[in-house]
Amino acid sequence: MSDDPRDSLNHLINDDPTRVVIIGGGMGGLVAARDLARPGFEVVLLEASDELGGSVQRLDLDLADGTKVTVDAGAESFATRGGHVAKFIDELHLTDQVVQPNPAGSWLQLPGKAVPTPKGGMLGIPSTPLATDVIAAIGWRGALRAYLDRMLPPLKIGQERNLGRLVSRRMGRAVLENLVAPVTTGVYSADPDQLDVAVAAPGLNPALTRTGSLSGAVAELRAGGPSKAGSAVGGIEGGMWRLAYTVITDARRRGAELRTGARAVDLELAAPRVDSAQPNGGQRPRYLVRIAGQDDPIEADAVLIDAPSAEALPLLASVSSEIEALAHADWPQATSVELVTLVLDAPVLDAAPRGTGLLVSDRVDPEFATAKAMTHVTAKWSWVGEQLPAGRHVLRLSYGRAGRASDTEAMTDAALRARALRDAAALTNIPLSESMVVGFARVRWQNAQPLAAVGQRERLTSLRAAVEKLQGVEVTGSWIAGTGLASVIPHAREAAARIRGLRWRKLTDSDGS
Repeated sequence: MSDDPRDSLNHLINDDPTRVVIIGGGMGGLVAARDLARPGFEVVLLEASDELGGSVQRLDLDLADGTKVTVDAGAESFATRGGHVAKFIDELHLTDQVVQPNPAGSWLQLPGKAVPTPKGGMLGIPSTPLATDVIAAIGWRGALRAYLDRMLPPLKIGQERNLGRLVSRRMGRAVLENLVAPVTTGVYSADPDQLDVAVAAPGLNPALTRTGSLSGAVAELRAGGPSKAGSAVGGIEGGMWRLAYTVITDARRRGAELRTGARAVDLELAAPRVDSAQPNGGQRPRYLVRIAGQDDPIEADAVLIDAPSAEALPLLASVSSEIEALAHADWPQATSVELVTLVLDAPVLDAAPRGTGLLVSDRVDPEFATAKAMTHVTAKWSWVGEQLPAGRHVLRLSYGRAGRASDTEAMTDAALRARALRDAAALTNIPLSESMVVGFARVRWQNAQPLAAVGQRERLTSLRAAVEKLQGVEVTGSWIAGTGLASVIPHAREAAARIRGLRWRKLTDSDGS
């Protein structure tokens, strides 16, 4: 064999690929597969279900008149914060297809009334308690109580961890129950009392100390940011599912093998693999991934797990006693969410009476409506309306609140369709009849445990430290990265980069540098 180190490098790149198994085909796993699929790597992704993309999937509805409409089955937008998603979209050459939602914004359904969502807030916390739209939502008494926040001493020693307690103490129950709770329930599927301020609203406590008030802290953190509801998010013309489709196509083009219907049931640390490229026949860890229904495991040099915590923790525990102990911690429960899509021939909805939709307070009488949110899809995204004839509208209603058993799972399609139509009529304040319905679909998702849950930060810190001790093992996904693509995409890319780094160290070690 030649003594030229370049020959050794070429041998490693061409003949000794680093084998990576990715467990889970949500957006985190797909993004990592695409980033890892390059010369020198052999990538196999295993997805238990029959569909890739996780909550970023398409929904094709066959309508009563024989036509079709395609919308998003899950995620319909991405947060623009940090610019991570925009950068990734640009790499995929989709930037010219990014669209903005209708700036009219959403409404809040409160007990006995519906009001436009106040502008200029953060997680529902108002920056201007005496603003007209805040008064409309919580009344003069609630607004004046919120304004007292300006007169209370700031928290200079220690910080309040619990978001609900912080808002209640500083601004009162009206702000907590009518503004903050509907937002956190919609964003995190969690009550404000379950959320950690430092995670749900980073920088809020220090800003409160600097400015002297909670409203001032919100104003400082929003300074220079978007001022209208909805302007902090973007979408893709035709649907966010096109992002997942493009990543899937690009990953396969690069050589990644993406398998569906392949559930990983066990992860095993096997005898080390002899690495002939390293001096003195060095060894590196080797993992065996077992798939349900298959006798032979897949051998891997590195494993990246993009699966819900209920599936990821047992896999990790099988290769780490430290993680096995952590797996028995009191992890917050995931929430089952059911999305119901209605297509209606209802010209009365042309005026978009509730803007782009509503978040519904959990204090609303269930006799009035049981949905936790409703999106007027055709009012929010112009590209959806362009697929449809005049007067035809798409509404999407969300069911399932944190800490409560869902009552929709056991409902028949007919019963759920009737429930959704009744709720839509109540929330739009417009009579809607069964004869208007030309399309219906239901999709159930399992939301990740909120990263912002009180105590979750400490649990995840311990978990990350334990995972770092496992060479060649990475974990990503919304339960550990945070909610939304703006958190999942950069987290997955960083995990993929660390796996690539393992190979780079192997390459440099092989020539003694």
